[in-house]
Amino acid sequence: MWKEKKAVIFDLDGTVVDSMWMWKSIDMEYLGGFGIDLPQDLHKSISGKSFSETAAYFKETFDLPDSVEEIKNAWNTMAMHKYTHEVPLKTGMLEFLKQLKKNGIRTGIATSNSLELVGAVLKSLSVEEYFDEVHTACEVAKGKPAPDIYLLVAERLGVKPEDCLVFEDISEGILAGKAAGMEVCAIEDEFSAKDREEKQRLADYYIVDYTELL
Repeated sequence: MWKEKKAVIFDLDGTVVDSMWMWKSIDMEYLGGFGIDLPQDLHKSISGKSFSETAAYFKETFDLPDSVEEIKNAWNTMAMHKYTHEVPLKTGMLEFLKQLKKNGIRTGIATSNSLELVGAVLKSLSVEEYFDEVHTACEVAKGKPAPDIYLLVAERLGVKPEDCLVFEDISEGILAGKAAGMEVCAIEDEFSAKDREEKQRLADYYIVDYTELL
């Protein structure tokens, strides 16, 4: 699926790194500081939103006294240690990145996370050199499922959307890649296991981990 492509673009959380597990605890801890319980449907409400869109959603929905920037800074602080010490690469990721580089295929990251956390985790895992472009949804008008972030990364890579393959772990991300005119491969992730059938239906391909592509 990838050898005929000119570029491969990855989401970050749940796709390049195994990190989705930590965000629920961060949301619980952050809202708990204001005496607010974590709503059961919170993930569905914020899935695909950019870091800034999510902070704005929190401020408005929970009527928080912190500004959007203060919310983002708090999350960055809470997440930084986990990203630099506890978050691993997805199985087979490093070997797949090496194969892409060996085959001259351009690579990029299109994430809803913050640039600070993306940079920290790529550096801690020593994989910065394998990505030609790294961009976040805060740089574009709308987060996923809008195609904006994928179109931006393709443009910066100098590759047409139809020549790109996207890897995603959530439905909103799959929809974003498809809306951008790209083929999409969904990857298994425990956090979105309940959406497996929907992911398989929406995506062009589905894998459990990257060892299947080696």
